[in-house]
Amino acid sequence: MFKGRHFDRSVILLCVRWYLAYSLRLRDLEEMMAERGISVDHATIHRWVVRYSPELLERFNRRKRAVSRKWYVGETYLKVRGQWMYLYRAIDSNGDTVEFWFSERRNLTAAKRFLRKALKRHGRPERIVIDGSQTNREAILLCDTTDRLEDRAQRDLKPIRIRQSAYLNNRIEQDHRAVKRRVRPMLGFKSMASARTILGGIEMVHMMCKGQAKYACNAQLSLTEQFEWLAA
Repeated sequence: MFKGRHFDRSVILLCVRWYLAYSLRLRDLEEMMAERGISVDHATIHRWVVRYSPELLERFNRRKRAVSRKWYVGETYLKVRGQWMYLYRAIDSNGDTVEFWFSERRNLTAAKRFLRKALKRHGRPERIVIDGSQTNREAILLCDTTDRLEDRAQRDLKPIRIRQSAYLNNRIEQDHRAVKRRVRPMLGFKSMASARTILGGIEMVHMMCKGQAKYACNAQLSLTEQFEWLAA
């Protein structure tokens, strides 16, 4: 994973972890490394984050524990090149992150793409709680119908129950804050591609803090230990 790199893996993992987990800018990390006698440019740190975040997330997802059958779905907004983009997210009844998807638009196509991704990875929930969005409701109905029609086992699948309630969906609105709190110091992303990559890393750290990895259920591993475990 780190073969051929000029810097030691411990330095790379430290910078990637600190950037994804804490409210630090790239130049902050450059100064912090300099204080430790390590000369590394902030642009290099950014390349490390973009290079290693997707691979670490992929490894994490292979070890992610199952989610419950009740989901809360919603979206929040973030800036890319000065334009508002939309982060679709879902958590389960335990507060664990189910899935996420960053989209340029907030429409039926984006909502369906997000839900298909969640259904493919985690299977069918029994119930989904949403706010008053009719677009999200329509997306759930369409994805549910398609999923039942394409079921190869020909099972008698029950329709996904939909509960629309702004009050009940406060749970995911609160969960959005952890992601937005980390993004705020970045002052917006420069490209859609880097935004998706970095948001994936931020979501991964958020899931680590929730203890969503199978290996973290009993061991109560720290973020440092979890990063080391994934990179091994």
